[in-house]
Amino acid sequence: MKLSFCRGLLAVLLLAGVARAADLPELFKERVKSVVAVEFFTETELDRRPTVTCAFVADAAGTLVLPPDAVSGRVQPSQLKDFRVYIPGKPVGDFAHAVYLGQDALSGWHFVRVEEKFRSQLTPVTAFAAGAGPAEPAMGSSVWGIGLRRKDEDFVPYLLSGDVSHIESFPERAAIALAEVAAPGLPVFDRDGGLAGIAIGGFGSTFMQFSRTERGSRVMLMNVEESRVFYLTHEVLPWLGRVPSSVDGRPIPWLGAYGLQPMDPDVAAFLKLDNQSGCVVSEVLENSPAQAAGMKDRDIIVAVGGQPVPRLKPDRVAVGYVEREIGRRKPGDKLTLTVLRGSERVELTVTLADEPKLQREADRKYFDRLGLTVREFVYGDGVVRRAKLAEHRGVIAHFVKNNSPVGTAGLRTDDWILEVDGTEVKTYAEAVAKLAVIEADTGRAEFVLLISRNNETAVLRVKLK
Repeated sequence: MKLSFCRGLLAVLLLAGVARAADLPELFKERVKSVVAVEFFTETELDRRPTVTCAFVADAAGTLVLPPDAVSGRVQPSQLKDFRVYIPGKPVGDFAHAVYLGQDALSGWHFVRVEEKFRSQLTPVTAFAAGAGPAEPAMGSSVWGIGLRRKDEDFVPYLLSGDVSHIESFPERAAIALAEVAAPGLPVFDRDGGLAGIAIGGFGSTFMQFSRTERGSRVMLMNVEESRVFYLTHEVLPWLGRVPSSVDGRPIPWLGAYGLQPMDPDVAAFLKLDNQSGCVVSEVLENSPAQAAGMKDRDIIVAVGGQPVPRLKPDRVAVGYVEREIGRRKPGDKLTLTVLRGSERVELTVTLADEPKLQREADRKYFDRLGLTVREFVYGDGVVRRAKLAEHRGVIAHFVKNNSPVGTAGLRTDDWILEVDGTEVKTYAEAVAKLAVIEADTGRAEFVLLISRNNETAVLRVKLK
């Protein structure tokens, strides 16, 4: 009796598997319409560099989402040129143009919008997320997704699949599969074709390769084109509406608590913080909302908006939790923070501000004859150099050309230029004006720079002839 029941159950399962396998080609065909390949060019001082990445379709208006690492944080939006969108499997000569909309500070996603001629051929991922809620996939459940071949293969799509191993918080809830399930930044689906989540970059499998000719020699290889980890649908759906209102991604909420570190578990146990964690504030920044609210260095943030910081593994994820809770809000919002100061529990009310100008927003100027790009000194430059606001001056060497006069003199990228030819440069405008005169003077033989590097100053003699 039991044997016949098992056989019958096995037959039913096999038939169900066959049915799912028969449906998969049609499911795949429809869901490929929610992904594209995007190519764009970054114009640097010396060249024009192409980047190719994957993207998914966010809405019917042709909004596309690129993964966070698609654009370098050192690149200004004005350097991003000629966005091209390719439909997988179609000739690469048939592409559409797109415009860059900016980066969302919370998700890290970059948004672009494709021209209208392609929009009717695309399907937003939300079309496959009907009824998606906080339910999480079960261990062992099957998921699948899409990978794209390279440009010289017309970005032909291919199937990836695997079974869910377990669920973790990063702090966003994410599933980890036993095999790669999608290209980073592309959607992942359950076996019925429902949206299960979006694959995360940085989690490619690593391999060790041993040389056959050199004994003991080994090389670490990493699969960066496919991922086995994906944020769950209920985590990412709210992000789809966070299309930046400007290419700079403004507004960006700012607290001004620098160098957050996870609280040591032994400290948490000593403080009798059951089943929760905290973040230690290394430094409260000048003129920041945190300083205005009375936060102190070494305060331990244990609750945000009245909610205790949960105990997450690994411990550093607690920092991501606090940063996410801040990032979800807007400048001008009031936020309650509970901190431990010694043995005292203190309630602080912070009014978040718009973050000071970022490096990617700073003014820049390239001097071809000298061989460098100088960048405006911004608030963050002072933070990493431990400089007080009253000491903010000069410019940063953003780019140094190889074998150029300044490069031969020893100038390096990210050096802090304090003086030009013996004259202190207090502002970006002063530095640019001084360097422009030197650049234009073809009879000049040399000039000097006073720079700061690793909190040590040095004089560089730059020979122009």
